[in-house]
Amino acid sequence: MWRIGFFFHEMGFGLLSIFLPLYLVSIYGETHGLYYVGIITGVALFAAIPAAFLWGYLCDKTRHYKRFILLAFLAVSILLSLFALTTDVALLILIYALVAIFHAAHEAPKNVLISELYSHQDWEKNFAFYEGFTEVGTLIGLVLGFFASFYGLGLENTLFLVAGLNFVAFVLSAVFVKDPPMIFERSLVSMEKRVGFASNGIFLASRMIDGKGLNERLKTENVAAFCCALALFSLATNILFTPLPIFVSNNLGMPYAIVFAIFILNSGGGIVGYVFAGRKTEKPGGGWRVSGILLARSMLTLLLIAALVKSTFSVFLTVAVLILMGLLAAVFTVRVESLFMELIPPGRAGLINVLMGLGAAVGSLVGPFVAESMGFLQVFVIAGVIFLGAFISFLLF
Repeated sequence: MWRIGFFFHEMGFGLLSIFLPLYLVSIYGETHGLYYVGIITGVALFAAIPAAFLWGYLCDKTRHYKRFILLAFLAVSILLSLFALTTDVALLILIYALVAIFHAAHEAPKNVLISELYSHQDWEKNFAFYEGFTEVGTLIGLVLGFFASFYGLGLENTLFLVAGLNFVAFVLSAVFVKDPPMIFERSLVSMEKRVGFASNGIFLASRMIDGKGLNERLKTENVAAFCCALALFSLATNILFTPLPIFVSNNLGMPYAIVFAIFILNSGGGIVGYVFAGRKTEKPGGGWRVSGILLARSMLTLLLIAALVKSTFSVFLTVAVLILMGLLAAVFTVRVESLFMELIPPGRAGLINVLMGLGAAVGSLVGPFVAESMGFLQVFVIAGVIFLGAFISFLLF
């Protein structure tokens, strides 16, 4: 039951993720609106980078996780209400930056809750369940966005709806979220990895002393390559997805309600992906290869080039690519979250949000600017190449 608040939070942010670029373009026009999409989201995500590390450090330092989750949901609810009351660009940038800073406060505690409430062998399954459960919330949020657009709820009222969903998340989390009674699972995993590495080293040394040949070598994970792959994945994803609602709306000629409907299918693909992730990762070493997922994301992004010609085929191609991308992103998220909690020691739980936030911030700035100044062909090519770079980086890991 502790996840129920997160469900409503993701419902609100699922709606906001597609509504925000459409909202800004509606207010400022297509040309200025795209630039403001990049500036507002980029500045916000850059502001969230140090905040993510700070929140992760503080929650592990104090060992109080619930208070940071409550702070995030309540602050976001208040700030989004203020966001709906102004169209001044400077104020919107400031308010949305604060939204991103406080939003980051719930990410590290969420990862810690999963890591400490469940044993190591169940991490991937529970990460998959959490992400799949909250992805249903995202999908419902997109459905709400569809009906809000279809029935003409209005721009400001839609923002108040997002704020209200976050307030519901605050209330439910206050009731159901509890801090873990004991904090030791991540320390045990770290200890197991060190003992396993030392044991393997002793085994190899004994074979050398006995004059026996070695058919294996002692090695550890390349954490730097892993971190680089995460940042590149986030960079490419945001270069592609930040202006993508505008591509669907303007280039494909779809009304806002249909834009939401198309991204509902993307979210549905994510739910299927989380189901697969939960099943495939029950066996150690089994499941989907992260490197293969990254390569597939690159190929799918480049395939969107064929959708640049406005036609019925372009719409169906875009929908198919988004469904597959949602599925692949879900499996990727589950696998890397579990790997990250194994590799990073306590006290640095927010580092994954820093890495992903860095890529997201740059991508959110670059994507809309490239789309406006150069066109969506360059957006698809650049994002596809960066996904390929993430694939190569993960191979090095």
